[in-house]
Amino acid sequence: MESDPNATPASAAGDPRSTFMEEKAFRSRTVLVFGQINDSSAADTVRRLIALDAESNAPIDMLVSSPGGHLESGDAIHDIVRFISAPVNMIGTGWVGSAATHLYLAVPRERRFCLPQTRFLIHQPSGGAGGQATDIAIQAKEIVRARERIARMIARETGQPLDTVMLDIERDRWMSADEAQTYGLVSRIIERRSDLPAAKA
Repeated sequence: MESDPNATPASAAGDPRSTFMEEKAFRSRTVLVFGQINDSSAADTVRRLIALDAESNAPIDMLVSSPGGHLESGDAIHDIVRFISAPVNMIGTGWVGSAATHLYLAVPRERRFCLPQTRFLIHQPSGGAGGQATDIAIQAKEIVRARERIARMIARETGQPLDTVMLDIERDRWMSADEAQTYGLVSRIIERRSDLPAAKA
């Protein structure tokens, strides 16, 4: 049975409100990173960033509220934010933790903002190593390497000494918006979209 080439995709037909909101977000150059970070959400975020970058070099606003998730998926978003030409304003809201903090730090400090109630979490990566002893040893070595990489990145982007960061991520380190600003994660706490830097003409 042949499909109708003029048929509306099921997702769009099933939820027109979702399609409308997607279009509005795209036109306003806004990308949402909400919930768990995994390969699927990373692919979706990267697709949006590349599409918006192809549209123009105007700033992109990325709203982040996520407990984190898969580190390498966060790496993918982090690297694409740096790869594209359009500048990105990172705006934390809700909570920004773990791998989400990693992608949040992809932009220069002057483009890192958060809303007043945002909480931040930094800590070392965790893993559920299993299998043969040699495989567990390999995974443990990779976790140590990831921990050192994350610590170096946090130190570089916040201005904190590496030794301080290494101690801070030994356990969960929670920070309020004010504490995150003092630590160097956040440049400015904002309350309205008008508080963001205006796009250059």
